[in-house]
Amino acid sequence: MNPTENINHDAVLRARVALLGSGTLPVRERVAAYRVLVQVSPLAYLPLLAVALYAYSRQEFAHRPGMALALRAESVAAARRMCALEPGETQLLLSSLVHYREQLLLTERPEELASVEAEMSALVASGGGSPGARWDLSGA
Repeated sequence: MNPTENINHDAVLRARVALLGSGTLPVRERVAAYRVLVQVSPLAYLPLLAVALYAYSRQEFAHRPGMALALRAESVAAARRMCALEPGETQLLLSSLVHYREQLLLTERPEELASVEAEMSALVASGGGSPGARWDLSGA
């Protein structure tokens, strides 16, 4: 089977037009576009998706901790996938885990928190980045 058979080419075109056509696309629409475009260009769009999901969780769902947690978990998943494709991209994963950890603290989930902290420690120990480094969200 051809890998492009499962891709909705109209959705890809609409996503690209949306991103190119507007200089100030709301974060919700950027997330939707990146989710589609990750299917065709994961190396280009996974980092953008991870950062946009975090921004979306802060801007739109700060008052809904459960939704914010789900979006940050999706951000971590995107960052993990990026690390699988590009092993040197560990700072993206570490930053995503830091933000996920913040939301886990707010929602009081100690079991998940322990595993996230262990993963963060392992990344830092392997030279995978700094937990203090933050994303530039000026474009997100």
